[in-house]
Amino acid sequence: MSLIVALAAVPGLMGTQEAIRQGQQKERREEHRARRCNLVARCIKSSVRSREINGRPLVLRNGAVLIDTCTSEGTAPEHQLAGYFLPYPDTQYEGHVTTITDVAPVMNWLYVHRSFHQLRYGVRVDAQPNLPGPFDCTRQDRRLTFDGWEGFCAAEILPGIWGVFFDIDDDGLKGKMREGIIAEGTPVLEIELCRVEKRWKK
Repeated sequence: MSLIVALAAVPGLMGTQEAIRQGQQKERREEHRARRCNLVARCIKSSVRSREINGRPLVLRNGAVLIDTCTSEGTAPEHQLAGYFLPYPDTQYEGHVTTITDVAPVMNWLYVHRSFHQLRYGVRVDAQPNLPGPFDCTRQDRRLTFDGWEGFCAAEILPGIWGVFFDIDDDGLKGKMREGIIAEGTPVLEIELCRVEKRWKK
């Protein structure tokens, strides 16, 4: 009789173990999403120009998210994007916030500019009329996604200065070139944005 009772209990125990395992996975995922991370550009394809930006961190400058190419001499280093996911107010999706300075805990929202498709940052009044989400990350490698896919690219908006864009039209920003938002012939490279946990200085 006890053998029958033990056999009957096995499915329940297995179900409990599976629920615990799934709960732990979800907890680890949420813990990662709440950690302050830098974003690093990684080129999808190797090229002569990709060497300039591959493996370089994203930085903030005057409302724009750029790739730090270390080409500017004699200038102060830019503030690296350092952020995490946070529910965007009055929506069902998550946005992404970033610090904007090392001296005060001031956070801004990341957003994709509605017309230019450039990745930018600002307070809620800046983000609201544009596209502040949904931001997420892939389960493997924890790469940033926007609106469910990885469509990020880098465009050399000025010599040696690479802006980050989201290729909403999936055309390598050719539509933005036709509209005159980006100059014709601008180098555009497809990139992934990898979340790298921020290392704190002691």
